[in-house]
Amino acid sequence: MGISLNCGIIGLPNVGKSTLFNALTKSNVNAKNFPFCTIDPNIRIVSILDPRLKQLFNIVNTIKIIPNTMKFIDIAGLVSGASKGEGLGNKFLEKIRETNALVHVVRCFDDKNIIHIYNKVNPKHDIEIINIELVISDIDTMNSIKKNKLIKLDNKEALILKTLLEKIKPHLENGLSLRKFKLYEWERILLNKYGFLTIKPLIYIANVNENGFEKNKYLNIIKNISYAENAPILVICNKIESEISKKEKNIFEEINKNSVINKLICMSYDLLNLHTYFTVGLKEIRAWAISIGATAIESANIIHTDFAKGFIRAEVISFNDFIKYKGEIGAKKAGKWRLEGKKYIVKNGDIIHFRFKV
Repeated sequence: MGISLNCGIIGLPNVGKSTLFNALTKSNVNAKNFPFCTIDPNIRIVSILDPRLKQLFNIVNTIKIIPNTMKFIDIAGLVSGASKGEGLGNKFLEKIRETNALVHVVRCFDDKNIIHIYNKVNPKHDIEIINIELVISDIDTMNSIKKNKLIKLDNKEALILKTLLEKIKPHLENGLSLRKFKLYEWERILLNKYGFLTIKPLIYIANVNENGFEKNKYLNIIKNISYAENAPILVICNKIESEISKKEKNIFEEINKNSVINKLICMSYDLLNLHTYFTVGLKEIRAWAISIGATAIESANIIHTDFAKGFIRAEVISFNDFIKYKGEIGAKKAGKWRLEGKKYIVKNGDIIHFRFKV
């Protein structure tokens, strides 16, 4: 169980999505120089390299290590008209609905040997094409809900949803994403439930060449767009990242803090408002992703609903204290082991043992 972390990699054909996917997941999917090289979505689950797992393992020589994971979905390149079935886009928009966050790869380099589907590198135009297709898809979703879903709901939920749809309708019809629309948190949760795409958190990936990190006119364009949208941006060179990824092999190795996978994971956690707590025992050490602000009982529920139903208490040691005092026994002797109740707000890195009624 646990919070599912799924990132959809989107963009036009031939912008470097599949090459990025290979670097992130150590895969070898097609990344050739022609449009629609990716046909079926490529999906991989990767372990999140958290150096704290190694530190915990050095103290508790456990049998098994279970890190957090992140699923990456490399979506086929979208083109103008994708929402209506142009290119290969229509059915792959459905794959995006499965994701928590979107990673939008944008080409920011000139290379006459690499085809651009519209014959000219133009980040602003490229971004607008993808955004419009996602907006159109959301309009279709909205209309489908009005036509098919509302009649199946009870009156109270139908009224709430109908009011919300009327609220967002003018915004979408003006070609604007729901990320730019002021919504209450419960409204965002409800729209997520119904598969709206433009409400998903988004990270821009600016793909540059090896000499393109400075004095890059394309990079300045995408930086301005990301700033206006309050969306984070990560500048990478796929070729460099492919070399870095080959050196990162398992969860016990130190993370290269400058690698794209580490930066992207950190950005995704920030974007999704997540952090990590650990369960530590002789059988396994496990990392759990939880929402920042989650209570002890909410965190227990992520492991198993029985934990929450029969919750008695949480036995908690901070990560720093666990390391400093060489484990649970040392932390107890130092007075750093404590009991917490259901409403305790779990901190990043907490080591927790839940007690519950059988």
